Amino acid sequence: MTNYIVVSIAGGILFGVLDGVLNANPLARRLLEVYSPIAKTSLNLVAGLVIDLAYGFILAALFQLVYPSLLGDAGLAKGVCFGLIVWFLRVAMNVASEWMMFKVPSKTLLYKLLAGLGEMLILGMLYGLALHPAA
Repeated sequence: MTNYIVVSIAGGILFGVLDGVLNANPLARRLLEVYSPIAKTSLNLVAGLVIDLAYGFILAALFQLVYPSLLGDAGLAKGVCFGLIVWFLRVAMNVASEWMMFKVPSKTLLYKLLAGLGEMLILGMLYGLALHPAA
């Protein structure tokens, strides 16, 4: 249980750090400028931290729950598989919806797709290397 808590907190913090790096770098700022008319001008850091920590706990629990069903023999492979599943459900579906509904430049959508892939693979690898299935 202690390992689950520690890994969940690490996952939540990593989630927040990666979101910051992927959304605040100069390339991202330029590509995500299309959202500026509807973007908030300030962030609630406490709420963001709580949400990212909740994501860390939820994803860690889901990883342990689906661990036996994931492709691969061991942690890293299963973590990559989990990261790909979460990427598809969280990122790819959102990008496809935005492509269908909004006038968002294809470069922006491609960036979101690839940045999200990297983020979810890193998180999946963390869970794969650090968590084992619940007994």
